[in-house]
Amino acid sequence: MVAVTCEAEVAHRAASDAELIAWVDEQDTLLGELPRAELRRRGLVGRGTFILLFNSAGELCVHRRTLSKAVYPGYWDVAAGGMVAAGESYAQSAARELQEELGIGDARLLEEGRFFFDQPDNRLWCAVFSAVSDAPLVLQPEEVLEACFMSPQAALREARAKAYCPDSLQALRHYLARRQAG
Repeated sequence: MVAVTCEAEVAHRAASDAELIAWVDEQDTLLGELPRAELRRRGLVGRGTFILLFNSAGELCVHRRTLSKAVYPGYWDVAAGGMVAAGESYAQSAARELQEELGIGDARLLEEGRFFFDQPDNRLWCAVFSAVSDAPLVLQPEEVLEACFMSPQAALREARAKAYCPDSLQALRHYLARRQAG
């Protein structure tokens, strides 16, 4: 059974690398579309979505990425999300990613702003969304190993000792700063 999961992850990764992704410049102007692997290899900028999923108690869904992920494999992640596909809006991408990764399809998504994330292996214009749902999670086995809920502050504390995705941590900090500013 483990071999099937590994094979499924490898096949998923290959398909993911070939997906056409929205290619943008550093001002978020659409330039075209490129395969995800080429965008990454050339250090170009893509668009990404980050969906902070909360339960009605205000706890944040935190999950661990599979080891087959191209970026931050095995890291803990405070947001569902991913790259915006060619021809897709940020909102369409967010809804698709939340459904695919965590099985949440009926939550209302609120856009919480955008920011530019720039690391050598991960250059993105990021749209942050939040959603609240108490529906049971249905984890995508090719992308998510496990998930739990905790306070946003607990996740930030835990990130000091465990490997967390730096882009989603920036999305969480962006969200918290926006909420604090009112």
